[in-house]
Amino acid sequence: MRDHCGAEHAVGFLLRLVGDETADRVRARIGLPGPEHPSVVRRRLQRPWMWSGELPSSVLLWVLEQDDPELNALIWPYIPTDSGLRRAVARGVPFGPGRTEAVPVDDRLKDQESVVPTSYVHHGLVGALRAVGGMRAARRAASMVLTRSDWRTVTEADHERPLPGFARWALAVRPDCPPALRTQFGSHRKFTHRLCQAGVLDGPAEYATSYGPAASVLQVLSLGHVLFPARVQEAAEALRPCVHDHLGDREEAWAVLARLVGRHHGNVPQLVLAAGALA
Repeated sequence: MRDHCGAEHAVGFLLRLVGDETADRVRARIGLPGPEHPSVVRRRLQRPWMWSGELPSSVLLWVLEQDDPELNALIWPYIPTDSGLRRAVARGVPFGPGRTEAVPVDDRLKDQESVVPTSYVHHGLVGALRAVGGMRAARRAASMVLTRSDWRTVTEADHERPLPGFARWALAVRPDCPPALRTQFGSHRKFTHRLCQAGVLDGPAEYATSYGPAASVLQVLSLGHVLFPARVQEAAEALRPCVHDHLGDREEAWAVLARLVGRHHGNVPQLVLAAGALA
């Protein structure tokens, strides 16, 4: 029971988007093994190189939405250190939609919470955000916005009187910032660029169709049924039409895809189009 290589993970995920008969024929044509055994999938998750690439912060949030202590501990080193996400995880704050019960905290993460900002102690949540005079202070203050109640408080405070620009910036680049609050903050070209730099995505469809390189994206999506099962279907549906139109049941196109995937620097749709055109 060997581990699959990166190209096999990538092609394997896309083969889930076509019928079983086509997938079986393609696997036989290009020598691709069958789906991974669950134990192999879990083993792959434990390997540092699996997380060596920089993941968009929204992808990390989708994992946190599972409220799984083991997964939380696994991705802990890759959560941005200036983010309130770390503090929330260390306190057992739930991220899953509709969940209210505290999430058990893995023993490895206990006592890992950063120091509570002095401004928060003196002025409270909204007061600390209103007192910021620079980005560093804004990030510290924003790190105390943890629960859904906190986000509602911030939304109401900003609606009553707009928060300082640095505070808005620090909050907006949090992947768990409610979309309605981002809309309330307004839009600007620089603002949009900052969100892009922070890896804030509209959803899995954007990740699947816009990010690259394709091999890295597909390797993450191939683990989606474990990392973010409630979200991975959105990515699959976004890619399905492209795969059907340009690869379909054409075995040679799939063979070209398998050869290209490790060398292609574009996103997944670009990879699929290239393979279909070259076959």
